[in-house]
Amino acid sequence: MDSRITELEIKISYAEDLVDELNRTVYRQQLQIDRLIAEMRSLRDQVQNAQPLEQRSLRDEIPPHY
Repeated sequence: MDSRITELEIKISYAEDLVDELNRTVYRQQLQIDRLIAEMRSLRDQVQNAQPLEQRSLRDEIPPHY
C-alpha cells in the first residue's frame, strides 16, 4: 500500500511539473501573439497612410522575364 501511494505521489509531481511547463509555454505564446498583433497593426497603419507616388497601370510594367 505504501508503494502505491508513493507511486501516485510521483505521478502527481510529474503531472504538476507538466502543467507548469504548459502554462509557461502558453504564456510565452500569448506574448508572441500580442507582439505580432501590434506589429500587424503598425504595418497596416503604415500601408494605409502611405501615399502612392503615381498611378501606374500593370500594363505599363515590364514582365520579369524580359
